[in-house]
Amino acid sequence: MESQFSSPYQKPSESYNKEMATQKAEELNNAVRFGSIETVRKLLEEGTDVNSKVKGGWTPLHSAIQKDMGELVQFLLDKGADPHAKKDNGATPFIVAGITGNVSLLKLFLEKGSDINEYDNNGFTAFMEAAWHGKEEALRFLYDNGADVNLGRVTDEEKKALNKGGATALMDAAKQGHVAIVEALVKEMEADVNICDNWGRNALVHALSVTEPRRWGEGNETIALFLLNNGADVNKRDENGKTTLILAAERESQRLVEAILERNEVDIDDADRNNKTALMVAVEKTNCEISKVLCEEGARTDVGNLLEIANSNYNTELTELLCKYCKPQNLSQPKTQWTPSSKHWRSKLQDLHGRYRPMIGKLKVFQYQDFRIKRTSQGGVYLGFYDGKEVAVKIFYVGAENAVREKTCLEKCHTSNNLVKLCGWEEQKTCLYVCLSLCEKNLEEYFQMADNTAMESKDVLKTIFLAVKELHSFGFGHQDLHPSNILIDVTGKIFLADFDKSREVAEDNRGDAIISEDLQALGRLVLYVAMKGKVSFEALPMECPEEVDNCMEVEDLRTSLGTPDKNNRVSGQLDRLIYHPYFWDKKTRYRVLRDVGNESDIKTRNTKYHKNTSEILEALNHEGDPFKGWHDQIEKMVWESMGPFRDKVNKKPEKNKQRYEDCVTGLLKLIRDMGEHFDEKDEELKNKIGNPADYFLTHFPNLTLYVYRSLCNTHYNKHFPNAQ
Repeated sequence: MESQFSSPYQKPSESYNKEMATQKAEELNNAVRFGSIETVRKLLEEGTDVNSKVKGGWTPLHSAIQKDMGELVQFLLDKGADPHAKKDNGATPFIVAGITGNVSLLKLFLEKGSDINEYDNNGFTAFMEAAWHGKEEALRFLYDNGADVNLGRVTDEEKKALNKGGATALMDAAKQGHVAIVEALVKEMEADVNICDNWGRNALVHALSVTEPRRWGEGNETIALFLLNNGADVNKRDENGKTTLILAAERESQRLVEAILERNEVDIDDADRNNKTALMVAVEKTNCEISKVLCEEGARTDVGNLLEIANSNYNTELTELLCKYCKPQNLSQPKTQWTPSSKHWRSKLQDLHGRYRPMIGKLKVFQYQDFRIKRTSQGGVYLGFYDGKEVAVKIFYVGAENAVREKTCLEKCHTSNNLVKLCGWEEQKTCLYVCLSLCEKNLEEYFQMADNTAMESKDVLKTIFLAVKELHSFGFGHQDLHPSNILIDVTGKIFLADFDKSREVAEDNRGDAIISEDLQALGRLVLYVAMKGKVSFEALPMECPEEVDNCMEVEDLRTSLGTPDKNNRVSGQLDRLIYHPYFWDKKTRYRVLRDVGNESDIKTRNTKYHKNTSEILEALNHEGDPFKGWHDQIEKMVWESMGPFRDKVNKKPEKNKQRYEDCVTGLLKLIRDMGEHFDEKDEELKNKIGNPADYFLTHFPNLTLYVYRSLCNTHYNKHFPNAQ
């Protein structure tokens, strides 16, 4: 046989070594899978890596667990196998042990440091695997050791955007038809029957949504009935928009159809994304019994060419049944030419407008993920039409506390200018549908857009301040101020929304505390908006970063909102801060500085001799004056050009006129004088300064805030905007 090497001194190539390592890894894994412990021992003695991986990332340890060989597992661990090694899909030995249901191995890996709730790349935990594969003993062991019963599958943002993940162990057991495990999860482990996955499906939908018809059996039906008896929400849908009633008809389970209808909570005429109702499904399957049940309960027979379908199947019994219940009038919704006002939601609104949907009073809505605006803990926010007008429909359980709060607040604030508008509401069965004016996006989404420079941060915050102030004036605190609750309509106007956590200010005599909570949240919004959403609301820094525009003013405004002002009532604090310098334009800033500098004590008096007898001099020239040395920050010719003044007739310096002092009032005096006499100056100085407002505000950007903070609680605040 020809040698692998051209000379006895040539080393094996890297590719050769890699090939040999791969071959040895496959031999070791095969030996494990065939249970040949002697071969495993021999390969390890020859130097084969005990943690080597084959296709899919399987290590010998994973394979030994899959084959349920406890002795070999212990042997590999003794030889250095990594008890936390992950396959390519992220599955650890502990999770694989959950699949096999071997309690001894589960206990062993917990002792080796495995996390009871660790999950793979698809979000599966050992507890979920045990539920999926029907391993009841393992399930109970994991529960006793702290497994999170209601944990939904954790997925990355990419998968979550596709509505993947979120399923619980209960959903897995329900889907697989494991009756005993479903009962144990609900009755003994208190699994929540109404948690939903990222598609919005609960365990009942999973029990009904078996992908292969041959897998649907008595176990699935038993589970579905059990979940119904334990309070499962019958108004959830599958990924194709099918309701539980439609799914029950599709599974041809008359018991389930009757049980769902007995709850009196579903709309019998609701349709899926293909506009099929439960009756249409029953007729297509030529199921006379279910069709009769639905017809007797009042299902519409004028939707979907039911008679034509029955006739095409030559089903005389079904045809006679439909003829008995068919109504002569056509109640289908007419198709009209229509163009949405919304740009962002245009295509979805056009789709919804052209669909058949059973009306809920004046409301047309489809609780399907294609038309969902936002998820909520109860039912979400969906696109809809109320009395023909495009709206956002927020869905609650009738009588729920948060539903009462939202509706009460919106009704009492209906004359507001900066709060989202209530267009109307409807009730059906257990659901309350609150219809709100439709907006394009929320503040989070706006800042995530590439072109998010259309609105100035100051303008955004000013509107939010006005909205919160307006809400307080109506007697409510918001209690959930967040960028996702700040909405922007098609015209770019900003509105405050989501009042399901709102509280009346007079409630339980907690008025000041309620307002204070809003102000603290508003302080965080100040920082979020000033940073243009570059950091998430939940991860904001403790202080405003220096690189943010008007950093000191942003920080002062933020801290002022979160700190009680002993000189002002909490209820009036927001009124005052709406006129904080952060919101002043350049013209206002310069005017305030000139007006303060025009105070007689600043114009005519020397701080060295009069500070203790002048309130304004004492207020401004306190210890640690940050503007001491201001002469060095501007050109000498600027401040020398203003003094000492010269007699206009004799062209000589006026007596008793001193140069500008090295303190803040000296600077303010210069700003005032320059404003008064700028037109008299020579062209060289005018060219040097340009616009006096720009010149001084650029050289002393924090002067306005300093003056404001020094004088805001004195009668000299008369110079500030809206001082009255």
